[in-house]
Amino acid sequence: MAEVTLNDVRKVYAGGVEAVKGVSLDIPDGGFCVLVGPSGCGKSTLLRMVAGLETISSGQVAIGGRVVNEIEPAERDIAMVFQNYALYPHMSVYDNIAYGLRNRGTPKDEIDRRVQEAARILAIEPFLQRKPRALSGGQRQRVAMGRAIVRKPQVFLFDEPLSNLDAKLRVQMRVEIKKLQRALGVTSIYVTHDQVEAMTLSDKLVVMSGGQVEQVGTPTEVYRRPETRFVATFIGSPPMNILPGLVDGDGRVSVGGLTLAADDLPAGLEPGRHVDVGVRPEEVEVAPAGAPGAPFAIDFVEELGATELLHGTLGGSPFVLQVNTGAVSPGTKAVTLAIPSRCVHVFDAETGKRLGRAESATARAA
Repeated sequence: MAEVTLNDVRKVYAGGVEAVKGVSLDIPDGGFCVLVGPSGCGKSTLLRMVAGLETISSGQVAIGGRVVNEIEPAERDIAMVFQNYALYPHMSVYDNIAYGLRNRGTPKDEIDRRVQEAARILAIEPFLQRKPRALSGGQRQRVAMGRAIVRKPQVFLFDEPLSNLDAKLRVQMRVEIKKLQRALGVTSIYVTHDQVEAMTLSDKLVVMSGGQVEQVGTPTEVYRRPETRFVATFIGSPPMNILPGLVDGDGRVSVGGLTLAADDLPAGLEPGRHVDVGVRPEEVEVAPAGAPGAPFAIDFVEELGATELLHGTLGGSPFVLQVNTGAVSPGTKAVTLAIPSRCVHVFDAETGKRLGRAESATARAA
């Protein structure tokens, strides 16, 4: 096991296309770090540079204090789990798991001990003599993980390993991966585009966009205090509402004529400054009849079982409200919303950066 350190890592392809723009990260020994972002944001490229499958244009990658920029993948003491499982179809499950150990000249009895131990941990003991084609997608992914486990690496690298599984199996495998990582205590870096997957798995969450890091922090920190408009809308389901507004004085913003208090808004901002105001759908409450608040016109209701999404307009802008099913009577066309000042997030309209009293110390991006 070992810490992983990235120092101003960059990847530039032919033609000057910069896929990764100066990423610096510290992943502690035994930590579970998830890189999340939309397709093309550079997260898989960054993972492949840690693995040695992509050359590093500049910067340094260190594993356990050893700079590995020029070290071959096989010598980095890492194990990678891919999206497509990468199993040998003509080999049994046992032989797939044992393959890497045999190539390294590991003694036969040690191979058998490690394979049996991994099979027990992953609950695939009954399948050891089967071929991959006789397994389900989830079972194949367990075999791929078993192949990584038996190597006892310093670092696990996961490249969207659950993308080929159905929704129910993804949830099950998320739980199993997290339990496995905690039990083994191996430093892990996991790439996904699924923000729910990222939130549930990570100790350290790294949100990427356009080849750079937007924010680093615990899932709770990133959710509660997004440092950019992009993070605010990418993390959270349903996404945060973003409304055009103006600074209305110290601690207040106006949205379409409505005045909202914002606890985090720094003093001294000039009134009339254009801002983007963020409010999460689940943090707003329907005010009792006759109580003061913000009028919300309901256009239609999206049924989700235990909850409902009410789509409509607030201050002349589209707005989504999440409530428990039955909280608003069927056919209701308008309600009044209570919007707590602690739940109002304000971003600079031009840069998209958070306007807060104190900058977050968690993000590190060049």
